[in-house]
Amino acid sequence: MKTKITELLGIEYPIVQGAMAWIAEHHLAAAVSKAGGLGIIAGGAAPVDYIRDEIRKAREITDKPLGMNIMLLSPNADDLAQLAIDEKIEVLTTGAGNPGKYMAAWKNAGIKIMPVVASVALAKRMERAGADAVIAEGMEGGGQVAHISGGHIGELTTMPLVPQVVDALSIPVIAAGGIADGRGMAASFMLGAEGVQCGTVFLASNECCISDKYKELVLKATDISTVVTGRPSGHPVRSLKTPMARKCLELEKENTDASLEELEKATAGSLRKAVQDGNYEEGTFMSGQIAGMLRELRPCEDILKGMTAEAEELLKNAYKRFE
Repeated sequence: MKTKITELLGIEYPIVQGAMAWIAEHHLAAAVSKAGGLGIIAGGAAPVDYIRDEIRKAREITDKPLGMNIMLLSPNADDLAQLAIDEKIEVLTTGAGNPGKYMAAWKNAGIKIMPVVASVALAKRMERAGADAVIAEGMEGGGQVAHISGGHIGELTTMPLVPQVVDALSIPVIAAGGIADGRGMAASFMLGAEGVQCGTVFLASNECCISDKYKELVLKATDISTVVTGRPSGHPVRSLKTPMARKCLELEKENTDASLEELEKATAGSLRKAVQDGNYEEGTFMSGQIAGMLRELRPCEDILKGMTAEAEELLKNAYKRFE
């Protein structure tokens, strides 16, 4: 499948793997890139030396294009911005801040820049700043969907967000949030997107190095298994319903003015406890609403090929209906 995104990024399938903190490391990113998509290594708040090591480990597995994500509110943002240049990263995705001050240096280094956006206004700002494409992410997505204000999941769902962003921009748009199979991919193309970004579906991949408990919870999820916490603080996050998520909701209910500091204190280290330890009681198991569609573990290659083949078939059949 050839689109403006496959041509821009030099990839086979127009599928970008989401930048999931503690999850999007070299095993997963390299597997997605090697299979023909764009793998992303999540910078998060990790030390620069750690991210450098992850990039180099991924390069040992594949020579295909590799992406990296920078959370611009991170105290390491300046160093990560330079690291991307030093390590010759092909593509950068950004969130939680304005990448404007880095754009010239990244452009000079030949890096493609794709900020994550949750509104038309932000998408326009990123295009003016020099972005090569944007990732329009709806609130169906899991975890921290960071955007310019430093918030996480936005208020718009993918269906109304993507076409409005497409109409407002001249650069390619990648749809994200609630996409796990060829049906979601085909729908995204009908909305005007040139590619899709997927996160949760890769939690159910063989190459994703999360705890067995995390994978078990994802595969057992239903359509109503996720919940959003952190709304009162202005920093909502979507995750699976677990004791930690319920604890946060109770805190918010008891204290409607619960501050971001209080919530962060309550959840400190909980993502690591989910990803690495599989700690059901104290972990935050971030996931999108599409978890209920996942029923088995598959190699990343099968996920990419399956989604694309299904999308192509659906789009062909859709046009035939009106011939």
